[in-house]
Amino acid sequence: MSPSLAYVIEELKNHSIPEKASFFPKFFKAFPGGYGEGDLFLGVKVPHQRKVAKKVYRFIELDELSKLIQHPYHEVRLTGLLALVYRYEKTKSEANQKDLVDFYLSHLDHVNNWDLVDSSCHHILGHFFRKRDKSLFYELADSGHLWSQRIAMISSYFWIKKGEFADALALAEKLKNHSHDLMHKAVGWMLREIGNRDFEVELGFLKEHYQTMPRTALRYAIEKFPEDLRQDFLKGRV
Repeated sequence: MSPSLAYVIEELKNHSIPEKASFFPKFFKAFPGGYGEGDLFLGVKVPHQRKVAKKVYRFIELDELSKLIQHPYHEVRLTGLLALVYRYEKTKSEANQKDLVDFYLSHLDHVNNWDLVDSSCHHILGHFFRKRDKSLFYELADSGHLWSQRIAMISSYFWIKKGEFADALALAEKLKNHSHDLMHKAVGWMLREIGNRDFEVELGFLKEHYQTMPRTALRYAIEKFPEDLRQDFLKGRV
């Protein structure tokens, strides 16, 4: 018998920590007006979610996986997304990979916090679209929807790790002046990852754009710069 939603929830509840259940709503801004408003938490740490996801990903049916990803509890959604990532990474057929990509895209409304985005999109979308047309990511970037826009930016992490920066830079330019600090952090993080692999590429981008970038994005981007150069950027001396 394939694992069910009820089985996964029971496994997660076995690892529930009441103190975490109280802390997570604050951490993930689930209070009124926060970006995670209304989200619910069991109080399960990510390593335990990964452990459960690894137990079920080979055998769980997609309809049950869909229920996980749409579940009102945050940790159930993340466990479902982690199981989807593990299944995708073990899938060699392009046709079957495409099916999982389509499945992921059909559930984007439930990939609705930064950890859900960051734990899934670059593993699935970043991998699948590496050598394919990337218009999807520009559409997501233009969507006006915070989590879709973060998916567009963080998916580029896979290409960056392969030394392919063009689309990541284009998306960073498009999203660098977003109104939300979660996007400022995402843009700065991806620029820093580019710099970790090719310092001159990041430096060139920042010289052109740093004076119009939000401070948070700039601070993330230059976090590993030599201190004198970091100060030059922060004080507008570049």
